[in-house]
Amino acid sequence: MATTITPTPGAKSDTASSAPSRGRDARRRFPWRPWLRALHRDAGYLAVGLTLVYASSGIAVNHIADWDPNFQNYGTSYELGAPLSGDDDAIAQTVMRKLGIHEKPTEVYRRAPDELDVIFEHRSLFVATTTGHIGEEGQKARFLLRVANWLHLNRGKKAWKYAADSYALFLTFLALSGMFMIAGKKGLFGRGAVFVGIGIAIPVLYVMLSGGP
Repeated sequence: MATTITPTPGAKSDTASSAPSRGRDARRRFPWRPWLRALHRDAGYLAVGLTLVYASSGIAVNHIADWDPNFQNYGTSYELGAPLSGDDDAIAQTVMRKLGIHEKPTEVYRRAPDELDVIFEHRSLFVATTTGHIGEEGQKARFLLRVANWLHLNRGKKAWKYAADSYALFLTFLALSGMFMIAGKKGLFGRGAVFVGIGIAIPVLYVMLSGGP
């Protein structure tokens, strides 16, 4: 005859009681882990803004052979509806006034007897003096991306290098602290070691297979 054992009310199984015990043991052996997790979390919050800047500009600059990461080209035309007379500088000033351009041109010259070119830093005006037709070609800065590239490539004041160095230290701390936040088989000495190895192997293998610099 089979015997049925009824558990005593309020009694805990060995498995259930051992889980909290293991947690307490881990906290006693690694009392610094909660502090490490807190520092890792706060450093990650601080790094969000700069990470978005460097990640977006890094992708943009990485494809510089395919596009201009700082500017986009445009072209448009205007009709003043009347011949333009006077010397070259006078015509250039008239065109700039009618188009609301306050930038000083870098060059004004005649390409042909009835064609005047007015050149600026990031755009050019091609003026047909006999008809009043004006063609404009130029470049517009890409919204936010140009600023991100400017910061990423450290083309600003020298003071920015301290911000960039601090960010690099933040990333170093996040990488190293992340390896020791979790104990056990999911931590550094478990599957974490596999992922760390893969991460290291990617650049090493690429250098070996591509022939290096």
